[in-house]
Amino acid sequence: MSRKTGILISGRGSNMSALIEAAKGPGYPAEIAVVISNNLDAEGLKYAEEAGIATAAIDHRAHDSREAFEHVVDAELREHNVELVCLAGFMRLLTAEFVDGWRDRIINIHPSLLPAYPGVSIHERVVNDGVRISGCTVHFVRAEMDMGPIIAQAAVPVLPDDTADTLAQRVLTSEHRLYPQALRLVADGRVRVVHERVVFADPETESAPLYVPALRGNTR
Repeated sequence: MSRKTGILISGRGSNMSALIEAAKGPGYPAEIAVVISNNLDAEGLKYAEEAGIATAAIDHRAHDSREAFEHVVDAELREHNVELVCLAGFMRLLTAEFVDGWRDRIINIHPSLLPAYPGVSIHERVVNDGVRISGCTVHFVRAEMDMGPIIAQAAVPVLPDDTADTLAQRVLTSEHRLYPQALRLVADGRVRVVHERVVFADPETESAPLYVPALRGNTR
């Protein structure tokens, strides 16, 4: 039985699109029930609507506080019987109250190998620091920004001639592969959180969400 999933976005929602397409596959354990954006003009809303998914635009600026905004978001998620929440380019920090209300049922993707490089301007920082390997991480959300038990990671090489833009595109390609796999594991009940670490159901599951750098010729 598919678990109803809500996706929160703020922009074009490329990771949202990857999740929607994955959920169309036979036997995928999550059903995308609703897409919610805090940006009324988010491009991702149109994509979701064309895919036949319910959408809601909830302008955070129309509310007096973060808590008031989140109350409306929470009500919308529950209206659609959502069990899991995916953040996909959602550019709002969530309060501890909201996160605790969805504890171990809300996941996020971040474009670095956490705990390295939390925050913003990740790719610029990686290139400037001369890092050789970067990547992306899917994790359970906690109140602290870019913190929480790690579910899955994908590594990509940082090439000598990389710019922030070329690295960002390589990482994004891995994000589109990793996020649907991580949601599959969570929705299938094949991962759980024990003492703030993810525990996998079996050795096969444990190796599933790990990707390593490709050879140079296959990275573009």
